[in-house]
Amino acid sequence: MYPSEIEGYVAPCTVQEATEAFAKWGEETHYIAGGQSLMQAVKSRMIRPRCLVDLQKIASIRGLHEDGSGHHIGAMTPYCDIANNRRLVGTFAALVDAASHVGDRQVRHRGTIGGSLCWNYISACMPVTNLAIGSQMSLVSPSGATRELGVDAFLGAPMETGREEGEILISIKLTQPAGRAGSAYRKWSLLTDGLPVIGVAAFLVLDETDRCALARIAVTGLESGPTRVPTAERALLGLTGSDRAEINTLLKDSAGSLQVHSDEAGDADYRKVLFHQLGLEVVIKAFGRALGAKE
Repeated sequence: MYPSEIEGYVAPCTVQEATEAFAKWGEETHYIAGGQSLMQAVKSRMIRPRCLVDLQKIASIRGLHEDGSGHHIGAMTPYCDIANNRRLVGTFAALVDAASHVGDRQVRHRGTIGGSLCWNYISACMPVTNLAIGSQMSLVSPSGATRELGVDAFLGAPMETGREEGEILISIKLTQPAGRAGSAYRKWSLLTDGLPVIGVAAFLVLDETDRCALARIAVTGLESGPTRVPTAERALLGLTGSDRAEINTLLKDSAGSLQVHSDEAGDADYRKVLFHQLGLEVVIKAFGRALGAKE
C-alpha cells in the first residue's frame, strides 16, 4: 500500500493553532489523533489528504479529571489511560471494559478515545460504550466557537458524525447521575484483539429500592453501526438484578427485533444469539456495579 502525496504536515501545540492550520490548508485537510484508523485509510488511498494536522502535541486535550458535575476525558487521551483509571469503575466502568480490550497493547497506547469517536467505525468499541453511558461531546470550530453535543446526536451512520467542517472534538463529559449507577461492556471477536462481531454495552441507574429507573442498552457490529435497543431499555425498567429470568427473556425478545446481517464473521441468527448472551452478562454486571459489588 502506497499513500498518495501529502503536501503538508502540521503539529500544533494548541487547539487554536490546529484550527488555524485547518483553515489555511482548506479542502482535504484532516486532523489526525492516534492515526490507528486514518493512516490505514491513507495508505490504501481511501482518503487522500492534502494536509495532516497532528494533534499529538496539544496537551490541553489529553488526560482525565473529575469535578462536581462528573468526569472529563480529553479527546487525545489514549485507551491505556482510560483502562487504568480506577475513578471510572462502577458508574462508567463500561469505558474501562472497552478500553482494556481495544486492539493490542500498541494500539491501546497510541489510539485515542476522540479519534475512535470521530472515525465512528461500524464495529468499534468506544462509540457504542459512549452511546450507552450518554456522553456529552465538546467541540471547537475554526472560529473559536464551542458547542456541546450529546452522543446520540454526535454519532451518525458508520463513519459519520455530527462534527462540522474544521471542528475539533476536545473533550468527552460523563455526567454523574443522581442515583446509584453502573455500566458494563463485553464484546465477542473472532480474534482476541479483533474488532467485535457483536459488542453490547449497558448503563443502568437504580432507584432507592434498587430497581432500574433508567436503562441505556447499545450494540455494535451491526450494519447500522452503534445502535441503542429501546425495547430492552423499556423492558428493564422496574426490574432488579435478582430478576435474572425476566432479564434473560426480555433480552432474547429484543434480540429477535434487531436488524442484523450475515457475513463471513457470523450469520444473522448467530449475531442475535451473541446479543442475547452478552446482553445478559453486561446487564447483570451493571446491576452489580451499581450496588457496589467488588470484582
